[in-house]
Amino acid sequence: MASAWERRKSAQVVCPRSGAGGMLATICTPHSRPVIAAVRMRRGKAADARGAPKFVSEALATAVEAGCTGMRILRADSQFYNAGVIAACRRAGARFSITTGMNPSIKRAVLSIPNQAWQKISYPNAVEDPDTGDLISDAEVAEIPAYTAFASRNKSERVTARLIVRRVRDLAKLAVVGEQGELFPVWRYHPFFIDNPAGTLQAEREHRHHAVVEQVIADSKAGALAHPPSGRFHANSAWLILWAMAYNLLRAVGAHTSAFHAKATTATIRAHLVHVPARIARSARRITLHLPHNWPWQQA
Repeated sequence: MASAWERRKSAQVVCPRSGAGGMLATICTPHSRPVIAAVRMRRGKAADARGAPKFVSEALATAVEAGCTGMRILRADSQFYNAGVIAACRRAGARFSITTGMNPSIKRAVLSIPNQAWQKISYPNAVEDPDTGDLISDAEVAEIPAYTAFASRNKSERVTARLIVRRVRDLAKLAVVGEQGELFPVWRYHPFFIDNPAGTLQAEREHRHHAVVEQVIADSKAGALAHPPSGRFHANSAWLILWAMAYNLLRAVGAHTSAFHAKATTATIRAHLVHVPARIARSARRITLHLPHNWPWQQA
C-alpha cells in the first residue's frame, strides 16, 4: 500500500528572493519532476508578496484541474506568511506549511520552548542550510501545538495552528575560545507555521522538501530564462508564460515516455526525444525522412 505521502499531491509556492523576477507555483509528486501551476512576472519595485493570495488561489485551483484529488498542501517561503495567503488556502480547502521568519512574536514563542521539548534528528543525506549554504546532518526539532498568528489584526484574521521549529548549531561561532569552552550553545532557528496533521518529524521533512522548486528554477536558468529577451516588462512577461507552457509540454512528454524521462531534466528530454538526428532526402517528388537505425532512444 502506498504511504500517505505517495497518495497525495501538493501545491508548492516559492517567492522570488529580490529584484525583478517572477512568482512561481509548482505541483509536485514523488514520481516525477514538478510541473508549473502558475507563474507571474513581478516588478522589482513591488512588494515580494503583492497579489500573493490571488496567486495562491489560482495555483490551488489548477492543482484540482490537474487531477490532485488527495490532500493539497501549500508549502511556501516566508514572503508568503500573511493572513491573506492562509485565508486563500482555507477557502480552497487546502493545508498550509509556510516558513515564518523570526519576527518578535515568533522569537518570543521559540525562546519559550523548554530544552526537554527538543527532539534530535539526523539526516541520512546532508541537507543545505537555507541561511548559510552549509551542509548539515544533525538538528533538533520542537513544536508549539497552538500558536496564534497575526494576533494584532482583527479577530477574524487571526489563525491558530502549529508552529514547528528546527534549530541547528551556529557553526560560525567557535566552540572553544582560548582555553575556555563554550558556555552557552548558539543556535539558529528555522520556524514554520503549519496545519498539516502529520507528526512533527514527518511535517518537518515534508516542509523541507519544498526546495524541490529549485529544480524548476535551475531548469529555467539553463534554458529560456537564462537571459530575458527584452528590457520591457510585458515582453518578458509573455516570454515567461511561453516558457511555462513549453516546460509543461515537455514534462508531459517525459511522463508518457518512461519513469526515467519523468524525472529527467528538460535538456535531457530535448536531447532524447526532440532533437532526433535525421536526414531529409528528396527523390521522385517525394520527401523521405531517414532516421538512424541505432538511435538508443528509438523506443522512447
